Amino acid sequence: MSVLNLNAQTRQNADANRANMLQFFQYLQGIKDKDAILKYITAMAYIENLYVDSVDTQKMTEAGLRGMLEKLDPHSTYATPKEVQAFNEPLQGEFEGIGVSFNILEDTLVIIQPIINGPSEKVGIIAGDRIITVNDTTIAGVKMSQEEIMKRLRGPKGTSVKLGIMRSDIKDMLTFTVKRDKIPVKTIDAVYMIRPQIGYIRIGKFGATTYTEFVEGMKELKKQGMRDIIIDLEDNGGGYLQAAVDIANEFLAADELIVYTKGRVIQRQEFRAKGNGMMKEGRVVVLTNEFTASAAEIVSGAIQDQDRGIIVGRRTFGKGLVQKPVELSDGSMIRLTIAHYYTPSGRCIQKPYKKGEKEAYAHDLDDRFKRGEFTNADSIHFADSLKFETLKKKRIVYGGGGIMPDYFVPLDTTRYTDFHRQLAAKQVIVNANLKYMDKNRSQLKKQYKTFDDFNARYQVPESYIKTIFEEGKKKKIEPKDEEEKEKTLSYLRPQLKSLVARDLWDLTEYFHVWNENSDIIKKALEVLETDTAK
Repeated sequence: MSVLNLNAQTRQNADANRANMLQFFQYLQGIKDKDAILKYITAMAYIENLYVDSVDTQKMTEAGLRGMLEKLDPHSTYATPKEVQAFNEPLQGEFEGIGVSFNILEDTLVIIQPIINGPSEKVGIIAGDRIITVNDTTIAGVKMSQEEIMKRLRGPKGTSVKLGIMRSDIKDMLTFTVKRDKIPVKTIDAVYMIRPQIGYIRIGKFGATTYTEFVEGMKELKKQGMRDIIIDLEDNGGGYLQAAVDIANEFLAADELIVYTKGRVIQRQEFRAKGNGMMKEGRVVVLTNEFTASAAEIVSGAIQDQDRGIIVGRRTFGKGLVQKPVELSDGSMIRLTIAHYYTPSGRCIQKPYKKGEKEAYAHDLDDRFKRGEFTNADSIHFADSLKFETLKKKRIVYGGGGIMPDYFVPLDTTRYTDFHRQLAAKQVIVNANLKYMDKNRSQLKKQYKTFDDFNARYQVPESYIKTIFEEGKKKKIEPKDEEEKEKTLSYLRPQLKSLVARDLWDLTEYFHVWNENSDIIKKALEVLETDTAK
């Protein structure tokens, strides 16, 4: 960087700091009870100077901040610099590292897939490789934490790391030097044609690159003849507001309201469609469940309220509070709630809460389950005061937290047995999958040249299932009776086939297989076949 550019950057940083300080002093002037602030500072000064033992002022300050914010709403939080980085990374669209997806099998890092055209793939690292050493330090078999392993593998773009790798068909350890690079983080899990003329896009989260990924997916599906679309927002916890607004814009006419925000101090701010979307025609079905939240609820609410499409699934989480990130001098951050989200009809997305009662808020989904809300739509009760109308067809919708779907699909608690839950919790299934792929990957790749061929012909071997049951038995996990065993198998077989598809290809292929067993997907297709998603 030239001296001129450096000076310009320094001036820019100084201007930003000056603006932040001015804003801070403005807020300070607005504090009604300045004695309360003075009380806090006085207490900290006396503790640091007079307390009988030495104190960690940094930890005390953080505890004080967390304590203050805990008295507010459930989503106002304090985060350390490390926590800020962990929170932001999945949303920013990239990180710097070696470019592999992996899992830990018996205390050893096993590569599931190297990122296509990523730094690891470029030097010849392949799926199934085991990383034994990093820069001559052994990481396998030494009970090193995953966090510590990640710290050793990641690093600034352009730096190099030496990896010692064991490969199943080679006796000696291989050595690869990988130059770290920027690794893209995908926020869209799957894009494919689920039926002729019906496209499917599953959005995992709303990040900095989500809209670009979404548009690329839409273009590809349109090339394949897509007329209607299923947008899968199940388990999507939200993310960036702007990404949600941009995606909703693709389906709405000019000037149609997408969402608005309003707070005690923050004036109403509206986000409207520009009218330049790629899919203002064609039917739209949005899939939701109890883990669909925040930005995902903005898209769902806009599509429903504007009568642009149909919502299928279960009532969403109900996270409709707007946070302002306040960066502190050491890189830590306060995420302070400043407003609520409202759908176009005026519904507040946020479910009710009591200030300072975060534990009760955290157990809300458990309470919904116990009340039968996941299995029976009649168990969900709305007061008449929460009744709203959609903007064109005047259909009845309800506020009071979350988005209630137009077509409710109950959670089938009978399919997911206790036996299966225990196998999953004790990592029997994931470990069996890693071992199976490690042993059979090369043969499977030779046998199935394309995913379509795999999807049509592959059957989960009985020996594979037998291995899982035997491993479960060793951990004292067994089915109660033959009925539970058969129910577990009906769920386990498609799950294992989906995992094999993922490891041979990617998440698109995983969902291509798994979705055929999803009740929510089946209902969405039924809705489209009966021509009601208009």
